[in-house]
Amino acid sequence: MFRQPGHSVRANGSDIMRFWPLFLLLCGPFASAVTLDELQQRFTQQPVVRAHFEQTRAIKDMPQPLRSQGEMIIARDKGLLWRQTRPFPMTLLLDDARMAQQINDQPPQVVTAQNNPQMFQFNHLLRALFQADRQVLEQNFRIDFQDNGQGRWRLMLTPVTTPLDKIFASIELKGRDYLETINLSDKQGDQTGIVFSQHRLEPATLTDDERQRFAF
Repeated sequence: MFRQPGHSVRANGSDIMRFWPLFLLLCGPFASAVTLDELQQRFTQQPVVRAHFEQTRAIKDMPQPLRSQGEMIIARDKGLLWRQTRPFPMTLLLDDARMAQQINDQPPQVVTAQNNPQMFQFNHLLRALFQADRQVLEQNFRIDFQDNGQGRWRLMLTPVTTPLDKIFASIELKGRDYLETINLSDKQGDQTGIVFSQHRLEPATLTDDERQRFAF
């Protein structure tokens, strides 16, 4: 799913595929049946969300799926910090100014609007999805939002704009009180699934240690 050591950052569909699941993680706690407008309001009211993740990517023609796991922190005023612990240490930071990825102890690879405008423009589109912005969703996806009963919900996004429609066939989110799973189907036939657990909302502000991590 992520770039292996030694690969350079480049603005193409492969890069966007690597980063995409990370941009969908700002979905915080949910109540039972809600509308898309209510989701947008709920997302913006969650100052800090922490969770454990387990990711599985099934690549066409590969006998075994690729698996990874770690911890993520989403802070409304800081951005997203994705810390993979297995199979190798990898940290990804996404905020308003940059996208920075560091593997093991190597120097971070950084994407900004100046050195990679196409990728950074895509970044801003995905950041709008953090807040379930209905206008952005309707401009870029065909939306199917369903109440599955007993407080459970399902949101299916089918891309209708480029480059999303060239990369993904569909993006499915499911949950109850929290976002629990993301399933991505791409146009090459690969499948990526992310399962979130151990959601934590307290403390409501970042600790000193967490602030230092965001500054890497």
